[in-house]
Amino acid sequence: MPLSEDEQRILHEIEQQFYESDPAFARGVGKTTLYRHAGRNLKWAALGFLGGFVLLVASFATSLFLGFVGFAVMLACAFFFERNLRKMGKAGWKQVTGSIKTTQVKEQFGDVGKRLKKRFRREE
Repeated sequence: MPLSEDEQRILHEIEQQFYESDPAFARGVGKTTLYRHAGRNLKWAALGFLGGFVLLVASFATSLFLGFVGFAVMLACAFFFERNLRKMGKAGWKQVTGSIKTTQVKEQFGDVGKRLKKRFRREE
């Protein structure tokens, strides 16, 4: 059901007040998408899974309880990862992996290969 002219006017006034009262928050809300939010959660879930694995391997031989806690953290992170991956869907996953493949990898690692070659080059 479309909005009436009066309802559209009221909604426009609320929107203007929102942008005037807190422009930084309005920009942040405008930039954040479901794909970006779910992608951020995927990174945290992967990091948590890795932390749980380290806890499991490091403490399982000495403390069965801590090993179980590590396994529980891994399991929770795996479920969290799966739920956020479903939220993103196929289109969102392609968008995230496409942006990773382009410039972000080069920006994150820079010229690491060149620096390593230069550092380990034999002086003759």
